[in-house]
Amino acid sequence: MVKIGVPSKGRLMEKTFEWFGARGLKMAKTGSEREYAGVVEGGGVELVMLSAGEIPRELAAGRIDLGVTGTDLVRDKLADWDRQVSEVAALGFGHADLIIAVPMAWIDVETLDDLDAAAAAFRARHGFRLRIATKYHRLVRDHLTAQGVADYQLVDSQGATEGTVKNLTAEAIADITSSGETLRANHLKVLSDAVILKSQAMLYRSALAQGAEVSALLDRIGLLQ
Repeated sequence: MVKIGVPSKGRLMEKTFEWFGARGLKMAKTGSEREYAGVVEGGGVELVMLSAGEIPRELAAGRIDLGVTGTDLVRDKLADWDRQVSEVAALGFGHADLIIAVPMAWIDVETLDDLDAAAAAFRARHGFRLRIATKYHRLVRDHLTAQGVADYQLVDSQGATEGTVKNLTAEAIADITSSGETLRANHLKVLSDAVILKSQAMLYRSALAQGAEVSALLDRIGLLQ
């Protein structure tokens, strides 16, 4: 039995069902709206409904063989991600950029170099490091370190990240955006050189999923690696 982890709700679930359906693997959610269960027609495949954020962990542990989630979540949640999972196929939806944004009022801050200077000045003035709200700690920290940005601290935000600056719990943010509308509504602007990752929905295979059943399923939908 091949276990496939898919997002349990929303547009990501719907688009995932459409993608597999177009390749002859029909999936459907069962039970009530609040019940996270589903079926796959034809047998031999078990559908595991999870939040997109849980799928990287389940892939790494080998509890699911295949899984659909965003590249941002896999690369942030899994150290040495490419040793724990492999990319099978980009699905062509769920596009978003992981970016760093600051208040529009910071007219002299347009680049990461500007942010580094602003962070140093902020610490000198306030006695503590400039706060960047995010849930993508690994990706943001690695990127800022590589770019030589110092004198900042990451503060955890698991929702409504764009509102943290207005609420005075952070001075800047690092978050996923697609249209940028929410950023503009919260008077934030993206730094010109601060796109950390271009993310999209991806079908992943667990490094622990080496069985013939998994290969046969991938061959069935035209994706044998």
